[in-house]
Amino acid sequence: MKVSKFGGTSLANADQIRRALAIVRSDPERRYVVVSAPGKRGPQDQKITDLFYEWHRLSALRLSSNEIQQIIGTRYAEIVQDLGIEFNLKSELADISSRINSGASSDYAASRGEYLNGKIIALALGYEFIDPATCICFDRHGRYLKADDKLRSAIQGRRTVIPGVYGSLPDGSIKTFSRGGSDITGAIVARAIGASLYENWTDVSGLLMADPRVVEHPIKIEVVTYGELRELSYMGANVFHEEAMFPVQEAGIPTCIRNTNDPSDSGTHIVADGSPRKDPRVITGIAGRKNFTVITVEKVMMNQQIGFVRRILTVLEANGISFEHMPSGIDTLSVIIDDRQLNGKLQKVLDEVKAECSPDKIEAEPGMAMIAIVGQAMSHKPGVAADIFAALAKEKINIRMINQGSSEISIIVGVENADYERAIRAIYRAFVK
Repeated sequence: MKVSKFGGTSLANADQIRRALAIVRSDPERRYVVVSAPGKRGPQDQKITDLFYEWHRLSALRLSSNEIQQIIGTRYAEIVQDLGIEFNLKSELADISSRINSGASSDYAASRGEYLNGKIIALALGYEFIDPATCICFDRHGRYLKADDKLRSAIQGRRTVIPGVYGSLPDGSIKTFSRGGSDITGAIVARAIGASLYENWTDVSGLLMADPRVVEHPIKIEVVTYGELRELSYMGANVFHEEAMFPVQEAGIPTCIRNTNDPSDSGTHIVADGSPRKDPRVITGIAGRKNFTVITVEKVMMNQQIGFVRRILTVLEANGISFEHMPSGIDTLSVIIDDRQLNGKLQKVLDEVKAECSPDKIEAEPGMAMIAIVGQAMSHKPGVAADIFAALAKEKINIRMINQGSSEISIIVGVENADYERAIRAIYRAFVK
């Protein structure tokens, strides 16, 4: 049995939906289909979910939402008409309008794009529609409750279409996962029914070894482990929702990222950590992000001061700040923080660290980029770090930080923001011949 999840771009209009229907019908093992709301049809278009959010915002302010409702209604009416199905769209929209006007939550409004699309696609496929509000559960604090038995009993043995992104709270009200959470719904369904494969259909033919905006025509990654993908996702490779990995990873279910517009392409397969690989390349992928700040603290005999690091971390915790890396020496320690975390708090943090730790010196340097070089084979190959450093040295790029995780499947280097693109291209050329 396969679970097939289709993203918003794969379901943006009737033509795209027909492609998705053909994919499902081409394989009888595709018994469970998870759908997103219609996405953008072009660069100037709007996502249906964003329109529902705006509808809810206007309603909360007691402002007219007629124009937004008209746009949503027209989008779905065109899909229904082009697919040639009988669907009482007017009644469904009237019910949604009544609930939003009566104070339904923004989560309810945001979920209606998936809800309507699920009903339409179930009719077009001849599959049964399952409302996840009846079988995907959150606790009263909004935390997802693992209730695979309940979900399994609702869908197993049937051919079903399940809207993504939402479930329900104990009081029956709608609760959504984070944005893009249809991937999570698909993974939960796959785990619940013990799928042989979780297919994630999108608008790209899998993951690429590097950002195509930085490296021209990078090679596609044929196979990646869940551990490698976690490292790449952390640094910004976001084709697949990060939280969606856990349900399928813990159940040992492989995932395949495939292109709705090119179903003949095999896509990228995500497999269990430690799985044997045929790819001779040492590096699986390269990913990175800009705009980090390095806070460097100097204190003579720091290594002999019990609790020194704890006091620094306490300051960060008190300010609601998480850190990325913390390289250290005998008398120095650096804390690397994403600028989005600092968000105007830098001087406050510096002042509080001074008060708590009495350092000999403390300074902050913004403008650093972090690049992760990831590959399961790296741990068995001597000289990988040397090749990375040689590639950067050849381009006269200064390395500001080096870190290798204990798993030895990634090396992270810090460079100046200005050197970011050149650094990625240099590393890519060093490992892709």
